[in-house]
Amino acid sequence: MHTATDSHSSHRILLVDDNPAIHEDFRKILQAAPPEDSALDDVMASVFGERPRAASRHADFEIDSAHQGEEALGRVVQSIEEGRPYAMAFVDMRMPPGWDGVETITRIWEKDASIQIVICTAYSDYSWQEIVTQLGNSDRLVILKKPFDSIEVLQLAHAMTKKWLVTRQAGQKLDELDRLVHEQTEQLRASNKKLLAEMAERELAEKALRISEERITKGFDACPLPIAILRLHDHTCVEMNRAFVEATGYSREELIDRSPWNAGLSLDAKSRLDAMGRIAEGRSVHQQGCRIISKAGDDRAALLWLEPFDLATGPHLLAIVQDVSEQHRLESQLRQAQKVEAVGHLAAGVAHDLNNLLTVILGHTSLQMERPGLDGGTQAALGEVKGAGERAAALIRQLLAFSRKQVMCKRAVVLSSVISNVQAMLRRLIPENIDLSIQSPPLLPPVHADVCNLEQVLVNLVVNARDAMPDGGVIAVRTGEVQLDASAAARHPDARPGHFVRLIVTDTGTGMDEETMAKVFEPFFTTKEVGKGTGMGLATVVGIVNQHQGWIEVRSAVGRGTTFEVFLPVTEQQVEPRPQAVRTDAVSEGREIILVVEDDPNVRSLARCVLEAAGHRVLEAADGIQAVALWRTFEDRIDILLTDMVMPGGLSGCDVAERFRAERPEGKILYSSGYSVELFADDLDLREGVNYLPKPYFAHQLTSAIARARASDAPAGCVSAAA
Repeated sequence: MHTATDSHSSHRILLVDDNPAIHEDFRKILQAAPPEDSALDDVMASVFGERPRAASRHADFEIDSAHQGEEALGRVVQSIEEGRPYAMAFVDMRMPPGWDGVETITRIWEKDASIQIVICTAYSDYSWQEIVTQLGNSDRLVILKKPFDSIEVLQLAHAMTKKWLVTRQAGQKLDELDRLVHEQTEQLRASNKKLLAEMAERELAEKALRISEERITKGFDACPLPIAILRLHDHTCVEMNRAFVEATGYSREELIDRSPWNAGLSLDAKSRLDAMGRIAEGRSVHQQGCRIISKAGDDRAALLWLEPFDLATGPHLLAIVQDVSEQHRLESQLRQAQKVEAVGHLAAGVAHDLNNLLTVILGHTSLQMERPGLDGGTQAALGEVKGAGERAAALIRQLLAFSRKQVMCKRAVVLSSVISNVQAMLRRLIPENIDLSIQSPPLLPPVHADVCNLEQVLVNLVVNARDAMPDGGVIAVRTGEVQLDASAAARHPDARPGHFVRLIVTDTGTGMDEETMAKVFEPFFTTKEVGKGTGMGLATVVGIVNQHQGWIEVRSAVGRGTTFEVFLPVTEQQVEPRPQAVRTDAVSEGREIILVVEDDPNVRSLARCVLEAAGHRVLEAADGIQAVALWRTFEDRIDILLTDMVMPGGLSGCDVAERFRAERPEGKILYSSGYSVELFADDLDLREGVNYLPKPYFAHQLTSAIARARASDAPAGCVSAAA
């Protein structure tokens, strides 16, 4: 039976005509009482088992108007969305401008194929054959010629809305029949399932076998390790799991009946011969090194297991592959880190002792060179000693930078200003056949860094790029800020999320292969000729960058150049003008009393010799405990404390300075060291040329440092890094 909604909807009519007067004519006509249509009522009664209710003498058509095809289509779509579709539509053939009647009907039927259409036309725009050709020979279509008869319009309205309703209700009846058929089908299926279950009871063993095979098949395919089953006699694949397909990059169809040695796996000749010998003897192959070479050309290290076994079709091999390329990469990184750490500890310890030795060598050399009356040969020989000592000191500074034991004077700096300071020097370092391109925006956020160290990083990277381009090319230096999230930071083991300033140095040189890139940051590793480099340039860069809580990444390919990216964390500190060292043109002319605290007797003797020659009075202490005891028993004042930073006996130079400051606040303090551990570098406000004298030093550097320390207002004791 039709629903009330269907009955109401069957009287919905859409008028589509560009003439408003036509709409009024239709509304007047459709207000008339409906004609008798007993024939259609008889049909409905025979189909649905009941006779429609008698039509009211008052028309109950629900009429909507549209003056253009686009508007009509919109109303049809809206009626469908509201669940109240139109039963029929009177559509004018001509509706300028816009769609004509044929196009409007086509668009409407695309949205609602059941709507009944009456074409209203006064012209012979289209023949019936043309209309049928464009719209199709449809029983939903009637043509009404203008001027039209009112009775004919009413009859069409009632007949076609009832036809729409009959069609709709017939569809509902068919749906009901489909539902009944479906229910009966489900009942038959249930009966059939019960019958199959009864049959399965008699085939329990076979069913258990099938279940077991299914479990094995699913487990085989779900295993994360690549697995393949090979025929023993020719090693061709008969089956493989999903992981094997993904690892090799070949499809299952490409692998079936094909040897994996020609599609995905690679063994060197000797290993393959050994493996085949073991298989021929009926033995297994365990953890045989091999390579996974995918269809795309990716080459990864792997381990291979081969296990002989029998199937119903004959002897086979079970091949299991484990990709160990990531494990090898992590092991290589661990070995590199351990190697770097070991070399760093060694370098730091050796550098301290070497700096003490060089202090003695350079100090006495400079003293001798200042003596009057030296002959030319002696002066030249001393100059050679001095030059060699300076080169040794430079190498030691690189070792300290690499081992992260150098003393740094950190402050908030903008990387673009550092690049600007060394830009002229960089251009002098590269030949004319190399172009240097620098792009560094001035408004970068600051980083907490030592300016000299950043300059050294930039110079080393540019020089390294220069040496990679013997035939010329382009070096590009760029800076910028970058915000890294967790996913971006996961690409490098030293990376972490946060806000960073990035320095990028790119060259168009020869590039590096993977083996060279794996060693590029190792100390003393170089691809240059003997005598052309120390191999400490990039190792020094890594040490400096790590000491600034950053990291460095490298990308390269043979013949495609190299790119180094340095990441430094942004600081919240404000950029302040760099403090200027106290200037003094004269070597100390006073008669200060200076307490020299130095555990190396040769360095202590040199300091005493130099300072006494300058007219100072010198007191000596071999460690901090002796120094404290000495100044407490010394009745006169002590003007300057010259102390080494790392000493035996339990008191460091910082400890001695704190006690001296507390007991003799009028005194000045001058620190000296061949290196300082990171704790000291963070806790001391060290300013070279003001309160810090690095080793090795010349005689005149010591006397000048004493003069500057006496004239400066630098703090005498340890201060916090934030001060």
